[in-house]
Amino acid sequence: MGDRISPDQVGEEGNMLTTDLLIIGAGPAGASLACFLASHGKKGLLLASAPGTSPTPRAHITNLAGLETLRDIGLEEQCLSLATPSTNMKHTRWCRSLAGEEYARVYSWGHDPIYKGAYEAASPCKHVDLPQTLLEPVLVRKATEGGWGVRFSTRLLKVKQLDEGVEVEVRDEILKRGYKIRCRYLFGCDGARSQVVREVGLPLIKKPGQGLALNVLVRADLTHLMEPHRVGNLHWVFKPEEGIDGREAPAWGWAAIVRMVKPWTEWMFIFLAKPGMDLKGEEMEATEEEYLARVKEVIGDESVEAELVHASKWWINEVVAERYQEGYVFCLGDAVHRHPPFNGLGSNTCLQDAFNLAWKVSYVLDGRASPGLLDSYSLERQPVGVDIITRANDGLRDHIPWQQTLGMLSPDPAERAKILAEFESATPEGRKRRREFRKGIERTTTEFHGLGIEMNQNYSHSPAVYLDDETGPGPAVPEDKVRTHVVTTYPGRRLPHVWVNTRIPAKNMKSTIDLAGHGKFCLLTGFGGGRWKEAAKSVGEKLGLQINSYSIGWHQDYEDVYFDWAKKREVEEDGCVLVRPDRFVAWRAKEMVEDAEGKLEEVLRRILGRPREA
Repeated sequence: MGDRISPDQVGEEGNMLTTDLLIIGAGPAGASLACFLASHGKKGLLLASAPGTSPTPRAHITNLAGLETLRDIGLEEQCLSLATPSTNMKHTRWCRSLAGEEYARVYSWGHDPIYKGAYEAASPCKHVDLPQTLLEPVLVRKATEGGWGVRFSTRLLKVKQLDEGVEVEVRDEILKRGYKIRCRYLFGCDGARSQVVREVGLPLIKKPGQGLALNVLVRADLTHLMEPHRVGNLHWVFKPEEGIDGREAPAWGWAAIVRMVKPWTEWMFIFLAKPGMDLKGEEMEATEEEYLARVKEVIGDESVEAELVHASKWWINEVVAERYQEGYVFCLGDAVHRHPPFNGLGSNTCLQDAFNLAWKVSYVLDGRASPGLLDSYSLERQPVGVDIITRANDGLRDHIPWQQTLGMLSPDPAERAKILAEFESATPEGRKRRREFRKGIERTTTEFHGLGIEMNQNYSHSPAVYLDDETGPGPAVPEDKVRTHVVTTYPGRRLPHVWVNTRIPAKNMKSTIDLAGHGKFCLLTGFGGGRWKEAAKSVGEKLGLQINSYSIGWHQDYEDVYFDWAKKREVEEDGCVLVRPDRFVAWRAKEMVEDAEGKLEEVLRRILGRPREA
């Protein structure tokens, strides 16, 4: 690969910069990947074409799975200090204006009493609202503290695969000059218009898009409207009578989803075009005065002063790459899965892509795993991408039924007037329409209570999981895959969260989530499982791995608080559960075996692609 030079050095034009790891894109995927790699002691170079971190708060919901990845590298507390807490995310509302009459509301993000217990049992983390404008600087700073060089205003021009590694051409837009970089691995994290994806020719599965939407970022103090009666971070605002009363809504502003950015003074007005109108980009544009006029109508309180900060358009996509890897190039985040923000899955999936990939790259670079381990990245994460782009678009489509009941999808004002009159009538037709409206609203709750889609990632088909000792078919698929979290230690599934403590209770309990992770394999056993711990130590020394091992149960390293581990471990006391560095179960033994050391070594060699020497 040539002589090594520091990742924060750039030679004269025509010289070659050389680094093991090169990330293109400094959004949630790229910046978090740099952080996760840095937590393994790996350094590299992070480039972005933008002049800095995101100026607009696009992604914002941080869910349990996403926050767990940040918790692993010590960023949770800092993120929580910046985020809007879960209490301000209590409701999603449907209303005529923010100040006006309300049509409906639902609990959201784990606040529904029916689902609250499931959320608390799933993770030590809680949903928070952390806009991209706040998350990205935290990640970039953490990456630089970990030794990563970061260069903004640097545009990727070309990618060339080599026999071993990748060569890229980039252009520094500040110095107005180009240079080349050779790296062992290239990571494409450059968003929905990914140049890396185009350069390496990753095939994309594209479904028909659902048009354009318009983001209008506004500063307006709405505290008097939100507290205490309208607390929530999402508000659907629409006026079904518009067009009937002679006042037509602008084509770009038929309805609005008003999203809290900063309680309660900064807001994103997401305007949706009229149904059936395939608007072009220029038709979604208006003057600042026109945008603000519509914003004030949506607010519904003439006393409120509003300041327009930024306006931008975005496509409602349903796109996923067929695979995430091509040679020495790996792509992740929005580069390989593009979808609307429904269910709040975007940045969380970016974080999890990066968390999955980082430990594998680290182990390969250190020689603790064969390069074949990296093939499991696409095999594991691409099906997740398919699921999340489908769910996000289904989340948008789930809003169609309630719109139909109000006549909002009809272009004919006379027909809408008839439907609204029926809605208000004490007739069988009116009763049916109101019932269908309620059902339509209830249907949308899969967007706000999607614990299953957030937490049920399944890697059981991956070669980085050992299934030889499993005799059954695996966990049953729940009837409601979106809402229901499958809690299991089946290999390829997320390690269950359980609170544990010491025999003399310490001040703070620990989660099994915290025992695992941190770049290491972890083995959990119980009473009578001492030989598993001995095996973890000896096999770890033999393979050059650090395997943390803990016994949970009566008079063990940790006590089974509430006996939850006994209920969730699905193995006997003297069995064991082996957990990968990304906290997914790699293998489990239902009980002690005669040759614990030999078995554990066999499992780890298989997972890491390190067969015994002949």
